[in-house]
Amino acid sequence: MIKKSTLFIMTLSLMVSCGGGGGGSGSSDPNSQAQQNIEIADEDILSGEANTSDEQPESEALGVPSNAVTFNTNIKTYNFTSNGRKKINTAAELIKEVVASEAFKNKVLNHRYNGKKQFANNQGLTNKQIYNKILNGAEVLKKTVDNEMDLELQLYTDNNSNTVGYTFPTTNRIWMNSKYFNKNTAALVTTNMMHEWLHKLGFGHDAEVTARRPYSVPYAIGYMVRDLAKKL
Repeated sequence: MIKKSTLFIMTLSLMVSCGGGGGGSGSSDPNSQAQQNIEIADEDILSGEANTSDEQPESEALGVPSNAVTFNTNIKTYNFTSNGRKKINTAAELIKEVVASEAFKNKVLNHRYNGKKQFANNQGLTNKQIYNKILNGAEVLKKTVDNEMDLELQLYTDNNSNTVGYTFPTTNRIWMNSKYFNKNTAALVTTNMMHEWLHKLGFGHDAEVTARRPYSVPYAIGYMVRDLAKKL
């Protein structure tokens, strides 16, 4: 059994996977819950993403950059059944398809927080810089710009926990709770994978439930991927 006693306070704003929207679903209504992805434990929170501006959405040029189309995944799995690995592979394909889409690009570029085009806990980066950082795929621990999501996923079981998944800043491995993984669709699994991976890119969020946490990079983009993946 994986212990969640140590709460990671991001030095480099590393992302954490919680139970709900940002990295999976720990509730009966995954569409209204957010995964806490706090590099340690996940808790259910209400999701939210607002765009109340009358400004014209930013699309820059039509289409997406070439490295959005070539974005790849490199995923190793541990303790998964053959069906579990198939679900992970399906989720990985959905993530690639979402990242390659113009809809994803526009959602990231136009995301708003506090009346501005920005994310909470954004490391001082603009929306466009965050989008490019995703496409570069350079994890904090690897630092190689390889245009891919590099993840190690390990399945564990804790039926008494609301944690969907967790990770630590010293590893690329992410632990996923079978309590939620087994019942979630591949589209919902994409949230947990993306939320936790964004921690690996150095993005974090508030450890406790706060008004701004759903607008952080791990949560907000986790929601985007989930919603777009469900349409595929």
